[in-house]
Amino acid sequence: MPAPKSASDQVSAYIAAAPRPARAMLRELRRAIRAAAPEAIEKLSYRMPYYHHHGRLTYFAAFTKHVSLFVMGGAKLKYAAAMKRYQTSASTLQFPFGTKIPVQLVTNLVRARVRENETAR
Repeated sequence: MPAPKSASDQVSAYIAAAPRPARAMLRELRRAIRAAAPEAIEKLSYRMPYYHHHGRLTYFAAFTKHVSLFVMGGAKLKYAAAMKRYQTSASTLQFPFGTKIPVQLVTNLVRARVRENETAR
């Protein structure tokens, strides 16, 4: 029986199985999230890459024509104006294939969520 894949391997497999146009975008999201929250635990939840640090931080996923970042908590309010361009619901940002990932916005959102989770402890 093969050994179960690590959570990091599962996320890598998720990215590898995504539509070709999504892969580079997903890798960029992953790098930005990991840089903004280096202590976060990476795993799959609801069949999507998920990051946990004293609570939920964020998810991301690939779809047919875009990738999405799922924003948690008060970060949505703090960065509402910057998110508006990408927002499709209260908690979801969509990036159509071929568009540039707003790395600084992702970084800001994740760092704000880390601070929020750490403060709530």
